[in-house]
Amino acid sequence: MPTNNKPNRLIAEKSPYLLQHAHNPVDWFPWGEEAFEKAKRENKPVLVSIGYS
Repeated sequence: MPTNNKPNRLIAEKSPYLLQHAHNPVDWFPWGEEAFEKAKRENKPVLVSIGYS
């Protein structure tokens, strides 16, 4: 996936898995109420990524 110079919300996370996606051109959210509140407000589904190997 291409990278973006501006980091997303994952830049503040401690997990190596999340940090490797901190410069993806995706508006990722870490697990938490903010993501669910935005999804509800915009009537959009939530995509959950649990990692890969």
